[in-house]
Amino acid sequence: MIELMILYVLLKRDLTMYAIKKHIADKFSPFTNPSFGALKPALVRLEKSKSITSSKVMSDGGKLSVFYSITDNGTKELRRLLLEPFSKNPVQFSSDAKIKLCCASFLSDQDTKELFENIKAGAYLHRLNAKKILEDEYNTTDFYQKIILDNTICEYNNFISMIEGFEK
Repeated sequence: MIELMILYVLLKRDLTMYAIKKHIADKFSPFTNPSFGALKPALVRLEKSKSITSSKVMSDGGKLSVFYSITDNGTKELRRLLLEPFSKNPVQFSSDAKIKLCCASFLSDQDTKELFENIKAGAYLHRLNAKKILEDEYNTTDFYQKIILDNTICEYNNFISMIEGFEK
């Protein structure tokens, strides 16, 4: 998901690694907070795949800065990342769906519809799994697990309602 966020923040302008980290934090910090240790290898991967390019610029003060910019291949990769299937892991699904929704304005109307359908399908699946556990008469879930499952079902209902609102 870090590659997706990097490509998205580079759509507007060329940025240094530190500026990329700041823009990601400004846009996505409620959902994720990648470290510089994760950011640098992702930049290397994106540059190797020709999704971004880098250029070195000497400042007036004599400091060398590396600026990254998105390429045409990078915009295609961003689209691919936005539309790739979601993880079957419910925690990963929730985080990824929120990040992808934050980037949905990049997509065409048709691609946005596809993203919405993918999110709804995942939310329905994870909600169903939570309901099955909650409704299993042989499951001896304790009080706290029941509360957590109820809350989880509400979260997936909110996802579904939000997407349905976007579709109108």
